[in-house]
Amino acid sequence: MAEEIFDVWKLSWIDRAGTNDKDEFDLSEAELLTLDLLTKSQSMNVGELQRSIDVLPAQMSRVIRSLEQKGGKPLVSCSLNLQDKRKIDVSITDLGRHALQSYQATKLATLMSVLSDLDESDRRDFIRILRTIRDKLVTISEAKRQHP
Repeated sequence: MAEEIFDVWKLSWIDRAGTNDKDEFDLSEAELLTLDLLTKSQSMNVGELQRSIDVLPAQMSRVIRSLEQKGGKPLVSCSLNLQDKRKIDVSITDLGRHALQSYQATKLATLMSVLSDLDESDRRDFIRILRTIRDKLVTISEAKRQHP
């Protein structure tokens, strides 16, 4: 079952990469996760972002640098943390919000097309199962953050 879920996830990314509606920002998974987190917060420091998406510090630095200069335009902005000068705060720009919304719209259109073939009963079951999986993943993620 886990392999089936993984295959669907891979196909979702392959579909995104091969679509004619090419993502103008060419965002990686880590970049998308970072932008998504920043839409839910006013600002996060680099360490908080790194722990939230579970990447190595060096990788997080590369993700931030990339988002600061995507296509010559910043999708995030960085500033010194006023309370702790050793930390860098990261915020999403309006263009970063647009990039994330554009990606989500493309992805949702594909998913809606696929899901429209399910009958009502299958859709209800699918949503119920997805919510159960999501809740379990949230519980696991929270436990990892409390006991790294």
